[in-house]
Amino acid sequence: MITKTYQLETLTCPNCMAKIEGALKKTKGVKESEVLFNSSRAKVTFEESIVDSEVIKNTIEKLGFKVLGEK
Repeated sequence: MITKTYQLETLTCPNCMAKIEGALKKTKGVKESEVLFNSSRAKVTFEESIVDSEVIKNTIEKLGFKVLGEK
């Protein structure tokens, strides 16, 4: 398992946060996800043998939110 934090473009409402969090939790290989509204960050714990960082970023971006970076 690995945990990464993704910096997102500014989230404008709590519904945006819930939308991203819900999609990440449905992604195969993701164990936990937490989206922080105030800092516009998504913290994701996932199994690298099942899913990679690109899939997680693509999942977020398909919802219409830009990923600005990761660490």
